[in-house]
Amino acid sequence: MIKVGIMTISDRAYRGEYEDESGPLIRRIIEERLPGAHVALTSVVPDDFRFIKAGLRQWCDEAQLDLILTTGGTGFGPRDVTPEATRAIIEREAPGLAEAMRAASLRVTPHAMLSRAVAGIRGHTLIINLPGSPKAVRENLEVILTALPHAIALIRGEGSRPEEHRHPG
Repeated sequence: MIKVGIMTISDRAYRGEYEDESGPLIRRIIEERLPGAHVALTSVVPDDFRFIKAGLRQWCDEAQLDLILTTGGTGFGPRDVTPEATRAIIEREAPGLAEAMRAASLRVTPHAMLSRAVAGIRGHTLIINLPGSPKAVRENLEVILTALPHAIALIRGEGSRPEEHRHPG
């Protein structure tokens, strides 16, 4: 079982001025296309460094989720601080996931290079920042979806032999 959390980061959705479409879309994709996944937690938080950081830390350390997908706050706007909040709590980056999403999105729009999304690991939790728009969420999630079960298994220490982790020298 893969325990998933979906965190929507949007001032307007948090204030109720706008209906979150990306969070529910992520939930549908995960439940339909990621075998063994269960969405355990969802939340909508403002574009606030402290809120995002505290929520991510709680979901990793206390709720012990396997996967957290954030949506929103990855652009160039002055309140777009999701990558900074994510970097503040992760222990190891997973740059290949963010690079793969940006590379695939660049085939669709040149604006993909403006994404500052990051991915990383805290403890046994993989955190991935997704864009805020439903269209971009779908495009980005499609790129990484098949790699997620293996990534989570590796983080858990499953599916690899100890000798593969030895460093030369």
